[in-house]
Amino acid sequence: MKTVRTLAAVLAATAVLSGCASNAPYGTNNTGYNDNGYNNRGYNNGPVQGSGTIDSIQVVQGRAQTNGGGAVIGGLVGALAGNQVGSGSGRAAATIAGGVGGALVGNNIEKNRAGNGPEMYQVNIRMENGEMRSVTQDTVGDLRVGNRVRIVEGRAYRY
Repeated sequence: MKTVRTLAAVLAATAVLSGCASNAPYGTNNTGYNDNGYNNRGYNNGPVQGSGTIDSIQVVQGRAQTNGGGAVIGGLVGALAGNQVGSGSGRAAATIAGGVGGALVGNNIEKNRAGNGPEMYQVNIRMENGEMRSVTQDTVGDLRVGNRVRIVEGRAYRY
């Protein structure tokens, strides 16, 4: 019976913590508000968010991505280690705490081992109204400083 409760606690902690992992690529759905170029959301989700002139283009390092494997493995190892402590309800609490702590540590280890994320391009655009916007995307193609561009669904395109 004790093993069933322990296994249930480990699975519950793993299920809760695996929801913390994200594998969404960075640089997608950017619409130009500068949030260091990651997961920007604009005020206008329509197809065209404005036009302007490229002021500068900078290469930036994307964030390392994790797939949740480190969190799951860390959660399991932490829960098993926590299960070795105490007895009764103290053991259950230690199992859950070990699972949570192990998942956090495992996710950080996975992120550190992944190194830096992919190179991204931060395109700084002076809009026609004088406002500055920054769009981060995976390629610049034929974009150059001084080109007139429009922002369409979070990407800068020449026109």
